[in-house]
Amino acid sequence: MNTLPKSTKLTLALLVIAPLWFMIAAFGTKFGIWDWRFGLLTMTITAGPIVLGLLGLTALVALVLAIRSKPRRMVPLAVAVVALFTVGVVFGLMGSLGGKAAENPISDIATDTGNPPGFSADTMKARTETKANPVNDYQTPLGQIAPYKERVSDELAVKSLAQIITAKSDRPAPLPLGGADKAAGIAAVKAAMTAMGLTDIRADEAAGTVEGVATSFWFGFKDDVVARVGDAQIDFRSVSRVGVSDLGANTARINDLRARTEALLGTAAR
Repeated sequence: MNTLPKSTKLTLALLVIAPLWFMIAAFGTKFGIWDWRFGLLTMTITAGPIVLGLLGLTALVALVLAIRSKPRRMVPLAVAVVALFTVGVVFGLMGSLGGKAAENPISDIATDTGNPPGFSADTMKARTETKANPVNDYQTPLGQIAPYKERVSDELAVKSLAQIITAKSDRPAPLPLGGADKAAGIAAVKAAMTAMGLTDIRADEAAGTVEGVATSFWFGFKDDVVARVGDAQIDFRSVSRVGVSDLGANTARINDLRARTEALLGTAAR
């Protein structure tokens, strides 16, 4: 190590610092050291590319020096190449996340856009206490509701949550109960939520609803999930507590919950 060029040593140091930076940003948010805006927006989205840029620039210098060195040494060359490859991969992933955000501009998804399942008073209280986004009316244009107001394009500003969900190619569908009764539906949803790792699962047999909380591994973001079990079908809803785009997480969660519930009920989707 002592015989390595300074540029290679600096590249190695930044190769360690860069992933640590993103991990600290994520887990600092998850464990409440700072709020999600600082961890995600400031540390990850704003400062993250700067950290990666420094790594890329240092690696490029190290690569040039390694190529020009006589005799050529393989370790400095390999370190520089690995660092540049890593930077390219991470920037590529960031770019793909930007694309996902554009494809999924909202963070409130339901299978019934005309009458989406509602949340209990306990869930709404928890959302209020954690300063979560409001749970909005599905017919109101995005340009008139927080947190989308002034943060979406003019094209999206005039569209409602219902219109955006309806236009999704992967829009989740209700689950027919088939021959099962409401009690079996509620039990199946509870079991499916448990298998998915949701917490604070609560069922209200009288209202025919089951609620749970999903928590992401990175950053610890919480999403509230509810299933409404009717006489003929089960409708689902998943709503993020913070942020604008959910990167498709709520749609994927509903589809997963629906599939698991269907398997437990033994009914066929129609």
